[in-house]
Amino acid sequence: MLKIVLIRPGSTDFVEEGRVQGTLDMPLNKHGAEEVARVTNELQQLGITTLYCSECEPAAQTAEALALGLGIKLKKLDGMQNLNHGLWQGMLVEEIKRKQPKVYRQWQDEPERIIPPEGETLADAQKRAKRVVKKLLRKHRDGHIGLVVPEPLASVVRSLLCDCELGDLWQAPSHHGQWEAIAVEQYGAATSG
Repeated sequence: MLKIVLIRPGSTDFVEEGRVQGTLDMPLNKHGAEEVARVTNELQQLGITTLYCSECEPAAQTAEALALGLGIKLKKLDGMQNLNHGLWQGMLVEEIKRKQPKVYRQWQDEPERIIPPEGETLADAQKRAKRVVKKLLRKHRDGHIGLVVPEPLASVVRSLLCDCELGDLWQAPSHHGQWEAIAVEQYGAATSG
């Protein structure tokens, strides 16, 4: 059975300020580096053989530190860039909530129906993620692999792997520096279609 260890990158200043990061490249901050050190220690005994990551700066920095600390190979993935939030990128979430309350609520309740101004649809991000996940599943049938992906794309990947709801994507960035192991024995959503 394959287990995918889904790892969220460490924190950045934008994440801690409550800003929408999206596809903006931001380095890990001091707290983010501490989170990565903690995660490295927590993952020591899992037996991860290969680590994959998004090419964005926080994911790449997180993955490079993890690969070094765990003594494993790192491979960057095309197509796993974060959801493009367009003009929302750099804005405070509270600012969006205050200025566009209806859109804010819709993004919470039905994110697939909202397109951030000059951004991409959730469906487009799901298609990209699905293609990458399918390739990984064809390549790996058992063992443990790591996948470092920023939020909210990590929530998209999780929903594909677990065939579950996305959850509140406004809250997703608060999961920085966290990980979960997902068993992929009976995999449906990401392999169909």
